[in-house]
Amino acid sequence: MRNRVLAPSIALVSAVALGGCGVIPGTGSDDTRTVSIWLMRDTVTEDFLQRFTDAYEDAHPDVKLEVTFQEWTGIGKKVTAALESDNPPDVIEVGNTQVAQYAESDALLDLTLESVRDLGNEEWLPGLAEPGSINGSQYGIPWYAANRVVIYHKDLFADAGITQPPKDREEWLEQTEKLNRDGVQGIYLSGQDWYTLAGFVWDEGGELAELKGGEWQGTLDTPEALRGMAFYKELQAHGEGPKDADEVTPPQTEVFAGGRVAQMIAVPSAAAVIEKANPALKGRLGFFPVPGKEAGVPGAVFTGGSDLIIPANSRERGAAIEVVTALAGEEWQTELARTMNYVPNKTTLSSVIEGEESTAAMAAGAARGRAAPNSPQWANVEADNPIKPYMTAVLTGADPEDAAREASRRITAALRP
Repeated sequence: MRNRVLAPSIALVSAVALGGCGVIPGTGSDDTRTVSIWLMRDTVTEDFLQRFTDAYEDAHPDVKLEVTFQEWTGIGKKVTAALESDNPPDVIEVGNTQVAQYAESDALLDLTLESVRDLGNEEWLPGLAEPGSINGSQYGIPWYAANRVVIYHKDLFADAGITQPPKDREEWLEQTEKLNRDGVQGIYLSGQDWYTLAGFVWDEGGELAELKGGEWQGTLDTPEALRGMAFYKELQAHGEGPKDADEVTPPQTEVFAGGRVAQMIAVPSAAAVIEKANPALKGRLGFFPVPGKEAGVPGAVFTGGSDLIIPANSRERGAAIEVVTALAGEEWQTELARTMNYVPNKTTLSSVIEGEESTAAMAAGAARGRAAPNSPQWANVEADNPIKPYMTAVLTGADPEDAAREASRRITAALRP
């Protein structure tokens, strides 16, 4: 989904590329096959796209690539309409958790064979691969990932005598408590950051919802999920984050830019926003994966990112499959990761971002990444998200089990077809 992957620091595609119909055409003669591609605005830079287009068309002189940029706002209805049309785009970038919604209509091409034969699916990041797999068939091909890490203020850590990031959750709590004094917040964690909560729930062996007897049911009231919420409450208490708002109310980057917050949980590109708001912090920010329960093992994190899908009634199926294979293959995954600071789609490609502290921290967490429950109706849960008021209720003193049962009931209702 959109705010799981997009970040303010990603270079904007040029106004020229986005102007008019937003198409960057390739070159070629009148007898070439045209593969139309929808990408989301700001996913890639103009330079990356031009390099890929030039290289691909040079290697495939009978193919012309035509890329149109789309807005995240309202994209669900637009993609659904395109899939129902007689002339859809041949390749579409979608949020990783949106694939189930589109696959439900039987309007996507089954790419299971290609994923096994050509794309090394056994090495894919689970948080990207799992949402694209529906009933054993692969409809979404993982393209890139982004997930949350801990961004920390190096000077405040040094002032507290902390020389190394925490190795596990227990040490994380100890350090955060130590940092939370003398006008410094140990961590700024909003009360309704449900993406972060999801990771803690998964670390405890819990789920947000599960498929039971053919029906999806909310499961925040299980002992495992309740332990995840209990850890969230303990961590959140070592700062002054609001208990009744999410991470954008107020924007946590603005709070951190004030210089008196030791840690926050966000995608790495949030650091650029912080440094822009307070240039004095440039070079003073560090990154480490969200700690897990075991020393040296990162915690589970909510993986955002994008998959590539091909409509079943694409007019250029074969050429579309070849384009997707190239974009998801090692060469262009490496280029994409280095250009955009994304996590590549395979765990075996993590070495391509070594030396980049923020992206390396993100990649370490991505290896244990997860996505939302793979239900076509999950968007209904997020539309009127019952997890947020549940978190606020627990943080403000309500009985956790009672609050969790109510949240689970609402999740179950939202997931009914």
